[in-house]
Amino acid sequence: MAARKKTAKKSSAKKAATKTTGAKKKTAAKTKKTARKKAPSRKRDVDERIAATDEETAGHILDTAKRVHGVIRKAQRPDLHLPVRSLSNVSYDAGRGYLEIGRQRKTRTLSVNTVKNFAQTLRMMALSKELIENSDFATKREAYYISKNWEECKFDEQTESDTVMDDIEALFSVDHVAREQLRFYPEEHGGSVSGPLTVVDRDATGRVARIDCTAFGSGAYSVPTSVEVLEFETDADFVLLIETGGMFQRLQSHRFWERANCILVEMGGVPTRAVRRFVRRLADEHGLPVYAFVDCDPYGIANIYRTIKVGSGSAAHINRFFCVPTARFLGVTPQDIVDFELPTHPLKEVDVKRAKDALKNDPFFQRHKEWRKALEQLIKMGVRAEQQALAKWGLNYVIDEYLPRKLERADRFLP
Repeated sequence: MAARKKTAKKSSAKKAATKTTGAKKKTAAKTKKTARKKAPSRKRDVDERIAATDEETAGHILDTAKRVHGVIRKAQRPDLHLPVRSLSNVSYDAGRGYLEIGRQRKTRTLSVNTVKNFAQTLRMMALSKELIENSDFATKREAYYISKNWEECKFDEQTESDTVMDDIEALFSVDHVAREQLRFYPEEHGGSVSGPLTVVDRDATGRVARIDCTAFGSGAYSVPTSVEVLEFETDADFVLLIETGGMFQRLQSHRFWERANCILVEMGGVPTRAVRRFVRRLADEHGLPVYAFVDCDPYGIANIYRTIKVGSGSAAHINRFFCVPTARFLGVTPQDIVDFELPTHPLKEVDVKRAKDALKNDPFFQRHKEWRKALEQLIKMGVRAEQQALAKWGLNYVIDEYLPRKLERADRFLP
């Protein structure tokens, strides 16, 4: 009799477990369907492609050098016309979807006072042309050290060489040339990727490598510094951008990408240009919705998310290449703090200043009343919350409850 009761209990427990598993699968399927249905993709415009080839980029550099040389031969002072890279020279058009550089220009004319900077600009262009012709590249740090052989033209600090590099990029941005086409790469880590995605890459010899982003065990694929040669194969429903490495690792280790059929991308704070371009290409070429999951604080909203969505003021000349206009803000939102009863920290003075500055000066937040309301709510609450605050309800609450519930209502995400 006792044995029969024990068997009955086991049978009931097994049925309950099966029912729970079935419910989870049903929720996951609903999440996938909703995520795909609720976030329409945006067609790729021809002027948003980094289209310049090596030959074209080298040609633009050579044409500029010839023009400068011709002016000097006429005993006149040459100049370079560069766009002003600041928020004051930026506009936001919701139709185009990014912060766009305005018409203000600054002129760099060769004179006694500017001769060093003018010469440094030409030398940096010459270095870029040499790198292109040799199918090579230089990190930004290496470019700074190379200048030590330029005698009077050498840079004293890397910030100086970085600025000149950005000026050259801005000069040629109208010709669809970015810093990567000039062959200057950053030192920073590109970000991690996990999920149903195969990346087709080619090394310097042309050898093809097929990289399965589900096959890294406890690790993940790392986005390279330049992503233009990559090709993608995927049947994912959406891309989930994650601010912190810790949260990415939790979702990766528990294979959330399998449950939700999504591609996980770790940003590690403000994402690198390579990560932004990587995600932009996934959105454009495969029509994938992109959702951002960041901390609920003015930095996460006004710096990290805003940069992903519409770019930045200082990089307005190349935002059209690197931002992801179709991205939506999944969370953590100010309302999530209330709805999920999250632990918080007081807003610091710098946080309040950043939020108020976004409301007053940033054209993106000024354009969207939903964001104005959210930022005003955050300032009024006087608190901020991290992604990890969801652990209050259990380490895997974010996987089992928070993300599924949010993804079921993707149409309500902040723009």
